[in-house]
Amino acid sequence: MSESKLGLYICTDCGIGDSLNVEDLQNAGKAKGAAVIKTNPFLCSQEGVQVIKDDINNEGVNKIVIAACSQRVNTDAFEFDPLKYVVERVNLREHVVWCQPPNTDETQAMGEDYIRLGVVRAMKSECPVPKITDINRDILVVGGGVTGLTAALEAAKAGSKVILTEKQAELGGWARKMHKVTPTKPPFTELEKPVIGNKIDEVNANDNIKVYTGTTIKSIAGEPGMYKATLDVNGSEETVEMGAVILATGWQPYDAAKLDNYGYGKIKNVITNVEMEELAAKGKLVRPSDGKDAKSVVFIQCAGQRDDKHVPYCSSVCCNVSLKQAMYVRESNPDAGAYIIYKDMRTPGLYENFYKAAQDDEGIFLAKGEFLGVEEAGDGSVLVEVDNQLLGKKVKIQADIVVLATGMVTSLMPEGFDVNNLTPEYVGNIVRKETQDGVIEEIEAVPTTLNLAYRQGPEMPHLNYGFPDSHFICFPYETRRTGIYAAGAVRHPMDSVQSAADAAGAALKAIQCLELTAQGKAVHPRSGDQTFPEFRLESCTQCRRCTVECPFGVLDEDEKGTPKEHPYRCRRCGTCMGACPQRIINFKNYSIDMISSMMKSVEIDDESEEPFIIGLICENDAYPALDMAGQNRIQYSPNFRFITLRCLGGTNLVWVADALSKGVDGILLIGCKYGDDYQCHFVKGSQMANERLGKVQETLDRLMLESDRIQQVQLGINEWDKLPEILNEFSDELKDLGPNPYKGF
Repeated sequence: MSESKLGLYICTDCGIGDSLNVEDLQNAGKAKGAAVIKTNPFLCSQEGVQVIKDDINNEGVNKIVIAACSQRVNTDAFEFDPLKYVVERVNLREHVVWCQPPNTDETQAMGEDYIRLGVVRAMKSECPVPKITDINRDILVVGGGVTGLTAALEAAKAGSKVILTEKQAELGGWARKMHKVTPTKPPFTELEKPVIGNKIDEVNANDNIKVYTGTTIKSIAGEPGMYKATLDVNGSEETVEMGAVILATGWQPYDAAKLDNYGYGKIKNVITNVEMEELAAKGKLVRPSDGKDAKSVVFIQCAGQRDDKHVPYCSSVCCNVSLKQAMYVRESNPDAGAYIIYKDMRTPGLYENFYKAAQDDEGIFLAKGEFLGVEEAGDGSVLVEVDNQLLGKKVKIQADIVVLATGMVTSLMPEGFDVNNLTPEYVGNIVRKETQDGVIEEIEAVPTTLNLAYRQGPEMPHLNYGFPDSHFICFPYETRRTGIYAAGAVRHPMDSVQSAADAAGAALKAIQCLELTAQGKAVHPRSGDQTFPEFRLESCTQCRRCTVECPFGVLDEDEKGTPKEHPYRCRRCGTCMGACPQRIINFKNYSIDMISSMMKSVEIDDESEEPFIIGLICENDAYPALDMAGQNRIQYSPNFRFITLRCLGGTNLVWVADALSKGVDGILLIGCKYGDDYQCHFVKGSQMANERLGKVQETLDRLMLESDRIQQVQLGINEWDKLPEILNEFSDELKDLGPNPYKGF
């Protein structure tokens, strides 16, 4: 980059000029090296932005500090070429004048410190150098059911080349076995014939789709835009290359053999809803035991579901399936009756019409009740005992067939694994290994589907019950493997209509990934970010913390344990930067030295009785929460200085030492919620920060410094109203501890 010249532009509107001494703000910026300093009463206006553009063109300004409103607003107005200009936003509006009383010494000191922080941040930042390369834009779709077929078709229609693999000899998956399907069009009351055959024909006729049946994945190596897969095609090996992967392997029924009290496997006429579908597809419904006409069929909902011993969750589609199969009973024999015993009837959306249509059938009986037991009668029929909660008494129903709604389990769950007893993150077994750090326990993941050549394991990290990990609210298709997108029932239970919509979304995400990867840009959540972590490997001690802590499997290792980069897997969170004790990992516009220098730039009043506090906040939840507190004019202690991080996972312990040696009284980390119901945009960043915080607190205790001077708070974006209490409580705790003993040195 050419020699830097920094311009500081201060807006005086929105109460900034009325609450702060602007001349002193300018002086603070000048003292830190701002070469051009200007104010404007309406900086985000066309005229205000033109002032900045004129300085770029005439004064050679290439680092721009805009001291005005939040970085989350007016992004279009203050948009300059990121490959040519460093742009730093200083939030004087929401984070100073809207949350502090005007024209006080404390408010002025706060504003001046934020100017210093912004100028130093910009000074320590360089423009990114994007890694642009030719990439493979083909998409591998794994799974040939409704989801996989739809994903392949949607991607192909958008112009992508698609490789579609299916482990069975034929395409179609579970949908191919369906006798009929639930309604897909108004009035949502009539069963429909499956159209899966049409979709299969459409795929086979599409020149952009290459189909492999009888095929499994032996391995997938590489990164977005540069993946290579080894396929086992009916016993022979073939290698294909692609840019992205859509995981659409669907679901499997829960093993009904585990449901001893339901009689499955012991009583011949007790079957699962999957077996009922196969029975209906053969024609007239008959008893499996002897072929006699089925005149009475009982459906037991939630058989093993919503049960902590089996499947703790609701599979969401079983109620509609049982309603559909009850209609089979009536179609097969108009004199037959179908009984549905349910805990709760769940038919969301327009399927409520389907539910009402079944209710209107005089031969379909619905009862809210708890299943108590079954026994086989002498004539082969089954006696089902139910606690009927509508009638308030126990009843027995004689049935020719009992159908169990056993629920859906992700196909990523290996055979024999219990959904309630999974190892953390990866499906596998815990093994003890001898390493240079001593004996450690690791999860030895069990390969099932993708067989990824990743240091962290061959399969998807999982959430509860084996479903692939993703940020369910913000990034539903994303897995923790960049460029690999899960769709359909493999990621949570859903029906074929939902799965098809899900598949289209995943196809679009895969295409988006390839388009941005080709430009060297991140896909999510820092969409468009063109920075990459840079490693000074000559100083690497092979501690492997970066490879272990990266939430996204970006780094593998060579035979010596040195990290090997796969840059296009990276989501630019900086967790590796925070993990490294040698401080050898940095970004051009985000570095350990940058944050350390910012901490050292603030001016601490050594005579003040109020504690001076540095707040490290994540950009995704804590920063906007502070914005909302400001927008609602909620006041809090003026002795906080907030420094924004991409994610708390980037917190390096050296910053703690730098802040304390500066005389800071306390450090508060405010980040997303972590744990099973995490909200962290980078999945584990907030959790990693918390684990590191535990280590630094032990160190402080040994050094006779109070560990309570450093704390972490979990904060959701919607909990902005809690901020004053959180901040003021921490400030009060520090008052009780007294000043930092390093203060004044």
